[in-house]
Amino acid sequence: MKLTSTSIADGQKIPGDFAFCIPDAAHHVCLGKNLNPQLAWSDFPAGTRSFAVICHDPDVPSRGDDVNQEGRVVPASLPRVDFFHWVLIDLPVAVNALKEGEFSSDVTPRGKPGPQAAHGARQGVNNYTDWFAGDNDMRGDYHGYDGPCPPWNDEIVHHYVFTVYALDIEQLPLTGRFGGPEVRAVMQGHVLAEASLTGIYTLNPALGA
Repeated sequence: MKLTSTSIADGQKIPGDFAFCIPDAAHHVCLGKNLNPQLAWSDFPAGTRSFAVICHDPDVPSRGDDVNQEGRVVPASLPRVDFFHWVLIDLPVAVNALKEGEFSSDVTPRGKPGPQAAHGARQGVNNYTDWFAGDNDMRGDYHGYDGPCPPWNDEIVHHYVFTVYALDIEQLPLTGRFGGPEVRAVMQGHVLAEASLTGIYTLNPALGA
């Protein structure tokens, strides 16, 4: 199985158009266009009944004490955890490409609606749901794609892994609100093939933002 993108080159920096935040000299960061990237996949198994798409960042700080704090850094030695940026399931087998900006074309305060999505698919909540939980202006359920916004004082560059899964069932057995961990759990035993590509991103000027 093969995954390609005209928006993101595997192993290269993600363009700012696909980011939640972009660098800003005066305020460290400002909001980006937050477009979902174009993705296309091929060479999937004959028994495929549906596809799922997950984008996650495995480099997110496990503790937020130093995140975006003036005069401090998020140390490279800090243990890291997964942060889900996009969870898309139940894509029909006839769909093998997603257009740039088709699922996200801006930053939506309090989150985009869901789980219903284009092509009869469903989208889970991403981890901005948790990140903004204490923010009166931004809190809500963030369905669909929301792009990179790593800490501007992080010592490491973050990796964003886009993975498409070919599944042997038309719909995953999930109801109501769900996220990346739930999708990963119920996909077990149903994955016929998968393909990934990885983009990198940083907002730390010292790292080449």
